[in-house]
Amino acid sequence: MRFFTCLTDDHNLWLVALSAGLCLIGSIITFRLYRRLRAAEKGTRLAWAFMGAVATGATIWCTHFVAMIAYEPGTSVSYEPVLTGVSLGVAIGGSALALWVASRTLRFSAEIGGVLFGLTVVAMHYTGMAAFATDAVIHWSTAYVVASIVGAVLFGGLAFNRARRSGQVAPVALMVLGIVALHFTGMAAMTVIPLAPSADLIASNSANIVLAFAASAVGLMMLGTGVASHALDMQSRLQAKARLDHLIEGSVDGMVVEQGGLILAANAAFADLAGVAHDVLVGEPLSRWLSNTADLTVGGLTQSKLVGAGETEIPVEIAVRRDGRHAVVTDVMIYAVRDLRMRLAQERRIAHLARNDGLTGLPNRSSFLEWLTRQTSDITAPTKVALLAMDLDRFKEVNDVHGHAAGDQLLVQIAERMRACLRHDEFVARLGGDEFVAVMPIRHRDDALDLVARLRDAVTEPVVLDHAEVACGLSTGIAIWPDDAHDVSALINDADLAMYRAKASLGTDVCFYEEEMDEAVRTRRRMAQQMREALDQGQFSLNWQLQAAVDTGDITGYEVLLRWIQPDGTFISPADFIPLAEENGLILPIGEWVLRTACAEAATWAEPHKIAVNLSPVQLGHVDLPRLVHQVLIETGLSPARLELEITETAMITDMERTTHVLRQLKLLGVSIAMDDFGTGYSSLSTLRAFPFDKIKLDRSFMSELDGGPQSAAIIRAVLALGESLDIPVLAEGVETLEQLTFLRDQGCDEVQGYLLGRPQKTAESEVQAAARVLWAVDPALEKAA
Repeated sequence: MRFFTCLTDDHNLWLVALSAGLCLIGSIITFRLYRRLRAAEKGTRLAWAFMGAVATGATIWCTHFVAMIAYEPGTSVSYEPVLTGVSLGVAIGGSALALWVASRTLRFSAEIGGVLFGLTVVAMHYTGMAAFATDAVIHWSTAYVVASIVGAVLFGGLAFNRARRSGQVAPVALMVLGIVALHFTGMAAMTVIPLAPSADLIASNSANIVLAFAASAVGLMMLGTGVASHALDMQSRLQAKARLDHLIEGSVDGMVVEQGGLILAANAAFADLAGVAHDVLVGEPLSRWLSNTADLTVGGLTQSKLVGAGETEIPVEIAVRRDGRHAVVTDVMIYAVRDLRMRLAQERRIAHLARNDGLTGLPNRSSFLEWLTRQTSDITAPTKVALLAMDLDRFKEVNDVHGHAAGDQLLVQIAERMRACLRHDEFVARLGGDEFVAVMPIRHRDDALDLVARLRDAVTEPVVLDHAEVACGLSTGIAIWPDDAHDVSALINDADLAMYRAKASLGTDVCFYEEEMDEAVRTRRRMAQQMREALDQGQFSLNWQLQAAVDTGDITGYEVLLRWIQPDGTFISPADFIPLAEENGLILPIGEWVLRTACAEAATWAEPHKIAVNLSPVQLGHVDLPRLVHQVLIETGLSPARLELEITETAMITDMERTTHVLRQLKLLGVSIAMDDFGTGYSSLSTLRAFPFDKIKLDRSFMSELDGGPQSAAIIRAVLALGESLDIPVLAEGVETLEQLTFLRDQGCDEVQGYLLGRPQKTAESEVQAAARVLWAVDPALEKAA
């Protein structure tokens, strides 16, 4: 126990206290560097590991040798230089290995690193003791040696275990205890028995002085490492803070860095949300603006409320993460706060648009179907449900005359009036265009007429637009649930049928659904399907009606007429199936078939007579019509000069500018354009002015009324005079008697067409002799000349 008796000397106690102080300072520096090593990026880990190894190794070495200076064994002492230096190397190298292992993120890496640290202290101590030279016999106690090793390993493992978990005091205290316990226990394990009294105390003091200088140098190195690491740490923190400030200020979301409930940093976006100046935030409690921070999930997204200026609550979305990335777990929290007001407003707008009409704000088709389904879901209810299908009359005229913008204004005002006239249990929606629906509960069928009257008043009242006053009518079809239908789709279909009947009726604008309406619709649908089959199976055929010059009797051409005879021999009139084909779009493939077939057949005739093919308004409105005509002429080989296309005035006025453009394209192909059914349209004279037609076809109705009074004869004379003044040939349709033909010839008509010359035939050439006989009967001189 010689070591402990030497501690009674004041000088020795002071040295022991100094060694313990060096151990404490070094331990603090060690764990600061250890934390920086764990948090360091990949490129700087080696530098932090080196500084940590130097500081830790110096701590162990200084603690040992300063304490050794205080040790007076009663005999001369010296220290072997090589082993002394090796002991320092062992301390630094072992510390480097221990810190590197402890800084890994593997399981138990901290504890393994602590064990390596304890073994490093043991290795350094006993290597240093091997450098201890004296004239004495040294006896070692195995029990104390083992106890010193176990204590160093145990305290080392615990120190690094606590350093990873939390706190700063516990790891430092455990490390100091480990180093000091090892030294004291290791020294207690050694018994020095001098061989003779110390004779050279001067040499012993000299060795202690040299060792003191060495320990001081190593201590200064330790302190220098600590100072350098602190400077580097401060610089790194300043750079990190600068990067953090730059990062959070560059974010459009509010960013807050918080520790211990207080704000360390915040960006301008968060200050704007909070409604305070930016410099006011730092140092303030975050709970002043976010009261439920304790309920937030780290690493998740949480919707919450931020208390802004004036105690207003702002909906926000908060993301929270803990600072330290994957290494050191700290109590510094980073909050990303996103303002949800714009997003929530957009979501509300999207939800509104999904259920309401974007123009008028009325419920849309989706909302209407939900409402109607709810109203008709209870089949035991005592009340019935009336469904009103409504369509605006003359709305298209408003669009055509005043433009679509005016039409939109009209719809908006009508919708507002409709909404204003509703009662609490009534519903109105816009399905699109000028189509509206209304739903109401009723007890008796006629109860629905009250809503019809209110809606009619709302629609028909004139609307003052920016530059005009306009008004619309209202056609309404009514279907009653469950009287007319037991499911929603059938009820809607019934109301639509009644509305179409009301729209077509001249006597009323309101119709209740009747069962025979379904039969008419089924008939039309059946005919539409039969038309598709007829086109596929070749049931359509062409007839030819002769056209001849009045003054010479020469054949001028043939009009192509479409015929449909079903397999059972039933003849379907074009007046029945052509309008239906125009409604469902079948007129396009049928019209193409007519054009292609007629051109192909005419191309085989011996005589190059013209052929006249009627164009539907639907065909005329198709963008590919000029390309189709050109393609057919090329494929069939028919000369463009032999093709005459007939259009009606109705087709012209639908879209005058567009139609004129298409007709000019057709004229450039070399085909002729004739106006069919002249005199029955809306604006014959303006139509003639809009486009240079090659022929005018006088409607057959004037021929049938020629004997009924002087008006028809006067109109025919006026049309013939108009054609002569415009230098446009006139062809009269529907000529059936010799008297009609004689009148036309006397008035200077150019061409005629009708049953008098022959009925439409499947073969065009068979009409030549019939036409000649008719004309010779009118003027026998022609027969003699022939």
